[in-house]
Amino acid sequence: MTASDWRKILKQLKNKPEKMQKFLKHNKPKERTIGIAKRKCERCGRFGAHIKSYGLNFCRQCFREIAEEIGFKKYS
Repeated sequence: MTASDWRKILKQLKNKPEKMQKFLKHNKPKERTIGIAKRKCERCGRFGAHIKSYGLNFCRQCFREIAEEIGFKKYS
């Protein structure tokens, strides 16, 4: 079930509270505890190539763009 399907179903069930509770009990997506999709970039939302050091939570592409703004220096 995709996210758009999920939103459509919830919109349809707003007027039927008993059916909505039953639907949510059995079909609610679970919070991820492991895997690549547990963390995503706070800036763009990518899942892969995640930098979590220093509590940054950015993908490597976003980190390269804003590294100097947040105080990192490039040594070459």
